[in-house]
Amino acid sequence: MVRTLYVSDLDGTLLDDSSQLSSGTVAILNRIIGELGGLFTIATARTPATVVPLMQEVHATLPFIVIGGSTMWNPLTASYEHTRVIDDATINAVVDVFVCHHSQPFIYRRHGNNMLHAHHYGPLSEQEARFVEARQHLPLKRFILDDKDYRHNQDEALLIFSLNKYAVLKNIAEDLRAHVPTCQVMLYHDIFDESEGYLEIFTAGTSKAAAIRKLAHEVGAERVVVFGDNRNDIAMMQAADHSVAVGNAFPEVKAAASEVIGPNTADSVARWILGELEVRS
Repeated sequence: MVRTLYVSDLDGTLLDDSSQLSSGTVAILNRIIGELGGLFTIATARTPATVVPLMQEVHATLPFIVIGGSTMWNPLTASYEHTRVIDDATINAVVDVFVCHHSQPFIYRRHGNNMLHAHHYGPLSEQEARFVEARQHLPLKRFILDDKDYRHNQDEALLIFSLNKYAVLKNIAEDLRAHVPTCQVMLYHDIFDESEGYLEIFTAGTSKAAAIRKLAHEVGAERVVVFGDNRNDIAMMQAADHSVAVGNAFPEVKAAASEVIGPNTADSVARWILGELEVRS
């Protein structure tokens, strides 16, 4: 049997509409990993601070691809690996663009082996304040707010992040692409409200697709199957041997996929993998 690596996005794909793993998906994934020896992991924009609690009941053996592919989280050692660092010159250039748009981003830095510090300077918008409030008590992340020196820090920067109206972020993203060639820009809509958006900036060459290729090589996978729902999943789907869109995916994602399955609310990803492994075994 061809050695296959199965990689799923989280929000809107593996998670249900309450942004949780259903008990059915957990049970199926544990059978896939334990009984059938399947190679399964996730690729997400989320940080380990929220990924670890979400995946705690899954008996994962492979690293999670997190923070948009800028690093991986090893659940067996509870530590980061394979980080891609944003250099200081790129950080300054990116922040300068934000300042021109009367905005300030969050800068996510790895602190030690397993902690993430999210630095921010200046007042928070209502949206940003809600974002911080929902995450500030997580054990693997700490927010460092009103940090005047947030551009300069000895900790490695993995991500520059902003959330705002999609139209506002679109203008910032266009300027970044035009004026900061040393960064990788990812802009996408919120899956629950298309008027809202998220802007992620990494060091050039960073992507979930690149991280998946690296992991596939490490585990000796000859074939990669990916699952997604959002526009930021299209690149990794195009790089896979087989791509699967869930039924609730954006139309462009469905068009890019090899096939379309049921929605995220029906354990569709886990059931698809289980079905293929049972046929192949």
